[in-house]
Amino acid sequence: MDGTDAGMRGQGMNIGSWLARTATVRPDRPALFLGRDCVADYAAFDARAVRVADWLAAQGVLPGDRVAIFMKNCPDYLIAQYGIWYAGAAAVPINAKLHGREAAFILQDSGAKIAFTSLDLTEALAGAAAPGRHVDITGDVWARIFVENPGPGFSAKTRAPVPRAADDLCWLFYTSGTTGKPKGVMITHRMLMAMSLCYATDVDEVRAGDAVLYAAPMSHGAGIYNMLHVLKGAAHVCPPSGGFDEAEIFNLARHFGSVQMFAAPTMVKRMTQAARATGETGEGLRTVVYAGGPMYVADIIEAVEIFGPVFVQIYGQGECPMGITALSRHDVTDRSHPRWRERLASVGRAQSAVEIAIGDADGTPLPVGSHGEIMVRGDTVMPGYWQNPQATTKTLVNGWLMTGDMGFLDEDGYLTMQDRSKDMIISGGSNIYPREVEEVLLTHPGVTEAAVVGRAHPEWGEEVVAFIVGGAGAADLDRLCTQNIARFKRPKDYRWLPDLPKNNYGKVLKTELRKLLEDEGQ
Repeated sequence: MDGTDAGMRGQGMNIGSWLARTATVRPDRPALFLGRDCVADYAAFDARAVRVADWLAAQGVLPGDRVAIFMKNCPDYLIAQYGIWYAGAAAVPINAKLHGREAAFILQDSGAKIAFTSLDLTEALAGAAAPGRHVDITGDVWARIFVENPGPGFSAKTRAPVPRAADDLCWLFYTSGTTGKPKGVMITHRMLMAMSLCYATDVDEVRAGDAVLYAAPMSHGAGIYNMLHVLKGAAHVCPPSGGFDEAEIFNLARHFGSVQMFAAPTMVKRMTQAARATGETGEGLRTVVYAGGPMYVADIIEAVEIFGPVFVQIYGQGECPMGITALSRHDVTDRSHPRWRERLASVGRAQSAVEIAIGDADGTPLPVGSHGEIMVRGDTVMPGYWQNPQATTKTLVNGWLMTGDMGFLDEDGYLTMQDRSKDMIISGGSNIYPREVEEVLLTHPGVTEAAVVGRAHPEWGEEVVAFIVGGAGAADLDRLCTQNIARFKRPKDYRWLPDLPKNNYGKVLKTELRKLLEDEGQ
């Protein structure tokens, strides 16, 4: 996977070449924005990536080496990323919200020679004694790479991106590690190209006049969708806040128009609540791709009522980035189909580059309608984990990626996710999927958030416990559950929290909720 024999296996698959192509045919297209301010057109974007690549080569970075990006969202993020790819190296994106010690582990495990960082994150790495060289993008070293700090209209192309083979390592993505140390997912140039082309086929069209808004971490779902937008010559907009702010998003969407963005379901809900409170309509938002956690039916119905037909859902995971299924704009919006609600509760149908199936514990495919583990295979599936053959063997079984997610397929190919396999509750020998209970609880107007976990029970094995954010009472919630789900699925206990614990990507940490219950039982 280091790509040293790329010439024997075919060249020219470096996904960084997509930037070089656009800079050649559309050099004057505005490319990188900080808020409303354009900081580089495509010629300058390309030229600065070349400068980064030249500098990396001068530091001894070879094709196949790893270079990390531990930065907050900003235009320089994309310049660093494409500079890494131009040099033939692999990018290691690290979430800017991680602790310095967590980032240090990733640098150590990946063997990254250099890390491009933001100012306060440079200090965090130093405090954690992180290995490798750390280059602060606000510092002198970064400025010297570009000499005159070229902006729009600058052009100084000196070479093409280093050729890479399709199966060479391109992006080394570390899982969130909620159940242990994060694992490095090896993502190849082929995977990212297939994923990007699936976006155009299964998710949304991208046009030169579009703008992609990075309001979620560029180290994750938001950033990994940048490649097709680069190829098409779209604008890349980083909010000045560097993160997610509803008012800022609405303001930038109005300004740029035809805005596409990625959002976790929790972000969509916050946008909906903000719009209701302020009268915003989402003017300028053309597409919001949501993923990264359960989108509850009541939440997406309300979001569509306010923003209209702008939503598309995708389902993926680090091991098959953004590329397992898609629920189309039509399916999210349609209310005429007799089973529209069931489809809205699904994650859609298989994307073009993959095949999906439901399997048993041994990875054997099951008939349509069966409940089991979601399996996927195809060109967007990883070849394995970085230097972790044991985890690779456990996850890739008979050519299938075992996702760890439970679900079922209907006769029309719509996939409904139920829960992570580790989150399923078994009470009295019956399987209980927490999401089914959560969907019911969230229909109560007094419930803002809900998360259901299992608690050990001496007679039944496990019992259902619901954690609630909001003012609804236990009697009302019990009555609601009795009216909508089987009695054995009802929560036996309710706990109220001011907020549910979440990781840096907005996913609810059920491991933390289970730990709360375990600590109480000691």
